[in-house]
Amino acid sequence: MKTSLSTFASLAILVAYSAPAAAVAVWGQCGGIGYTGSTTCDNSVCVKSDDYYSQCRPGTATTTVGGGTGTSTSTAPSSTVCSGSTTKFKFFGVNESGAEFGNTKWPGVLGTDYTWPSPSSIDYFMQQGFNTFRIPFQQERMSPPANGLTGAFDATYLNGLKTIVNYITNKGGFAAIEPHNFMRYNNAVITSTSNFQTWWKNLANEFKSNSKVIFDIMNEPHDIDASVVFQLNQAAVNGIRSSGATSQLILVEGTSWTGAWTWVSSGNGAAFGALKDPNNNIAIEMHQYLDSDGSGTSATCVSATIGAERLAAATTWLKQNNLKGFLGELGAGSNPTCISAVKGALCSMQQSGVWLGALWWAAGPWWADYYQSIEPPNGPAIAQILPQALKPFL
Repeated sequence: MKTSLSTFASLAILVAYSAPAAAVAVWGQCGGIGYTGSTTCDNSVCVKSDDYYSQCRPGTATTTVGGGTGTSTSTAPSSTVCSGSTTKFKFFGVNESGAEFGNTKWPGVLGTDYTWPSPSSIDYFMQQGFNTFRIPFQQERMSPPANGLTGAFDATYLNGLKTIVNYITNKGGFAAIEPHNFMRYNNAVITSTSNFQTWWKNLANEFKSNSKVIFDIMNEPHDIDASVVFQLNQAAVNGIRSSGATSQLILVEGTSWTGAWTWVSSGNGAAFGALKDPNNNIAIEMHQYLDSDGSGTSATCVSATIGAERLAAATTWLKQNNLKGFLGELGAGSNPTCISAVKGALCSMQQSGVWLGALWWAAGPWWADYYQSIEPPNGPAIAQILPQALKPFL
């Protein structure tokens, strides 16, 4: 996320639960424990996902569905949400935000300025079938400015990161660790490729024995020339591999907030085609929000097709350069237009064969009523985005 966020009321959810019972549109909720709305689907059928959620989907095969007022017989889908041939994501999940909060307070106070993700949140998503969690953290907390980028890590903060990473990976999930610093450190743009390479070599050394860790080099560099960001990323890749971390996936992000819709026009396209990894296990990480300015600060999406449209040029570039993509942040509002746009984006990715995965922004215990919060049990994106726009792609 590239801007500080205020909280938003999720009016769509309130309307959905207070409106009179009527036929439910395709991909809407039609049953589940505690559900009191309509169990009749409009030109679709009610299919049980679990005891707490049933969904209107297209199809004809008979199945038993748990509804809001009892159990009924309905039908299962006859086709997937996407047309044509698709490739399932290897990595699919959410960002688990919190340790990067309070980014002007170093080292900050745990529980006051920042927090670590909740294990119960990890459990919830893994039970749903998701497998990947991106863990943002603050670089100045990991490497206190008094020590500099090449100095000793803060042992307590490093242990906090290791604790949540081990919790995820011990359960079979993937943990992507990323300094959420926009290519800034101690209030200055990072310019030394040597220092940055050393920093990543030292951090990778702490996780080199865990093959389920993913190294995300730097969140959303901006207002830096693409060629400079490329050089810093290449130095980090070299540092990671030189630590002995040879099995882990590495994610590199470009300038201009690593936006997919500006990947080519920002200069990233010209600069990053030369990226090299001796272990050939690397992907280009891009982010995409579907509001008018692509910031993720409005629940209004440009159109129902904007998701696929904003990814199209980046997908073409990945194919042309024989590279893989990874959508590290995706976000939109809980309304029919945005849900269609998110599904369109994910379909286009799975149809392309070049995207390894996608992560929703964001879970995390401190998002309150921010409209994109998917923190269980009742983040605003849980009711509609999770079942309608994300779970169909598992």
